[in-house]
Amino acid sequence: MIDLALLRDEPELVRQSQAARGNAPETVDGAIEADRSRRAALAAFEELRAEQNAFGKQVAKAPKEEKAALVAQAKDLAERVKQAQAASSAAADAASEALAAIENIVIDGVPAGGEEDFVELRRVGETPTFDFEPRDHLAIGELLGAIDMERGAKVSGARFYFLTGIGARLEIALMNLALDKALSAGFTPMIVPTLVRPEIMQGTGFLGKHADEVYHLDKDDDLYLVGTSEVALAGYHAGEIVDLSRGALRYAGWSTCYRREAGSYGKDTRGIIRVHQFNKLEMFVYTTPEDAEAEHLRLVALQEEMLTALGLSYRVIDVAAGDLGSSAARKYDIEAWVPTQGAFRELTSTSNCTTFQARRLDIRHRPSATEGSEAAGAPKTRHVATLNGTLATTRWIVAILETHQQEDGSVRVPEVLRPYLGGLEVLRPIGSEEGADA
Repeated sequence: MIDLALLRDEPELVRQSQAARGNAPETVDGAIEADRSRRAALAAFEELRAEQNAFGKQVAKAPKEEKAALVAQAKDLAERVKQAQAASSAAADAASEALAAIENIVIDGVPAGGEEDFVELRRVGETPTFDFEPRDHLAIGELLGAIDMERGAKVSGARFYFLTGIGARLEIALMNLALDKALSAGFTPMIVPTLVRPEIMQGTGFLGKHADEVYHLDKDDDLYLVGTSEVALAGYHAGEIVDLSRGALRYAGWSTCYRREAGSYGKDTRGIIRVHQFNKLEMFVYTTPEDAEAEHLRLVALQEEMLTALGLSYRVIDVAAGDLGSSAARKYDIEAWVPTQGAFRELTSTSNCTTFQARRLDIRHRPSATEGSEAAGAPKTRHVATLNGTLATTRWIVAILETHQQEDGSVRVPEVLRPYLGGLEVLRPIGSEEGADA
């Protein structure tokens, strides 16, 4: 949730943020009124409860002959307290619902508008050209014995696949390259749960307008399959006061991810661009709100280093407010050039969620005495900022195969990946003279 003090003190700022996202500014007025009603109902309940406690002491001290009348009054007061408590609970529920419509406050400079209103910040690398008709990634993957969509559909349905032979090795190599990059940048590696409780999924902001993208195990389980290890990594410190005295906490979570791809029927049905299951190495950072924007740029730099090392042509875009998830205050996407589509396609995204997720999950830190405003004693705890960003995922194979393909269907292995593939320099079609080397 957003900072309630901000909602109360600077409602116009919140309205502007909602409008930039394409949301009705009136949701802010509804949230303010619901918050006011919640506080009034809570105050009324607490006042009656205090009166009840004081009256109870009066009853206990009263002479025997007065007690009968006082007990009757106490019962009436107890009923009023019960009604006030119910009213307070109802007002709290209504406020929670109203506040849920207020998404994170976008950072100054984020472009307004929807999906097509992003701002391109830069392009890096030369767009690949070929003196032959390039194959798409699936055709290449089938030649290499790397991707099997047909059997994936047979086993699990549409948008599932097998990575086989060199395809499996290529993904593992890519993930290990990313893991080494994360380690060198000071991230702690983690393999995370892929099933999480509702309060963790809700706390990270994935059960809002995009809830239909999430797989839910209902009935006896009531657990959600994660679409990114961001969810588990955000929940890792839920309800805790973390120590940021030595700097940000940086984690790299490796997991299988699941997305229903609701609403994407007919889009990217060929190959592994838009699938229900994939693997990903996700960076996740807990830091102070003051350092969050600098940390955001650091995550983008790590992603760019990866894509440059892999020899991919890409662009970095500043995503428009209306295309942000509810938790993100700013998001940068990096899109790689996919030759057979003649277009840039998203390979990474990285989001600054400021304190939005931390407020929902109650994750705080204690500033140093010099940072705190308290005149004496330990500074009060404050919510941390959280950030997330992709460092490698299955979709990257699409751009790697298409960018580095050769006329005979073979693929040059980017030099940076070769140590992870036993020194292999070229992936060759199955059945070719040197195909066994792949």
